[in-house]
Amino acid sequence: MAKKPANEMSFLDHLEELRWLLIRCTIAVLIGATVAFFFSDFIFDQILFGPKNPDFITYRIFCDLSQEFGLDKSLCVTEIPMRIQSREMGGQFSAHMWTSITAGFIMSFPVILYFFWNFISPALYQNEKKYARAFVIVASLLFFTGVLFGYYLIAPLSVNFLANYNVSNEIFNDIDLASYISLLRSSTVACGVFFELPVIIYFLTKVGLVTPTFLRTYRKYVLIIVLILSAIITPPDVMSQVIVAIPIMILYELSILISVVVLKNKEKEIIKT
Repeated sequence: MAKKPANEMSFLDHLEELRWLLIRCTIAVLIGATVAFFFSDFIFDQILFGPKNPDFITYRIFCDLSQEFGLDKSLCVTEIPMRIQSREMGGQFSAHMWTSITAGFIMSFPVILYFFWNFISPALYQNEKKYARAFVIVASLLFFTGVLFGYYLIAPLSVNFLANYNVSNEIFNDIDLASYISLLRSSTVACGVFFELPVIIYFLTKVGLVTPTFLRTYRKYVLIIVLILSAIITPPDVMSQVIVAIPIMILYELSILISVVVLKNKEKEIIKT
């Protein structure tokens, strides 16, 4: 059945469209999760447990950088003093299922974006509807870049810091499997969503909730928050904090530029009408 124009759809019609959007997105995630379920050995041994390996690529790069800048081996990781354990009867099965679902969400993200675009497209101008492919590509690249940023930077720095944090020599870190996976999941997926900031700002500016002036006014507060978060999750050195903070602030500045462009286009549309 053909889709009704947005101005002819009732509230219940919109709810029905939203219901089908959620169903399609769920099916896409489940298909991705099914694929991930059968590659558990690779996902767990190579991906999830990679950051707890002292030979992980991030640690090696930081070690090389520390020697390059004359810091000897102050950033070299030689040991991650922790062990992963499962303390519940169904712990490993639960971890397998939820990890598969998370992987399914990440893999199906471009498809979810496409479904989302189809959902909002009736409310867009005719000249904006042709940007569906560009929207999906750009938003997907931002998301996957964020996931990689979280996995290769935030996750290993967090794992190294927390594993080496010691309040007493009598305590050894026997980390629960669910806790470890939760840390990696929040680091990667959260960064992926955060890297969607330019896209989010685009839509918020379109509906008038955000302006470039607002973003510039609160820039200094955002910088302080980013630096504080960087100091918490990174080793106690300035270089690590800067490496984490720079990409986030670049995204924020890019969001301001996007907001400016969107606002100018809205003003042109108003003048034309």
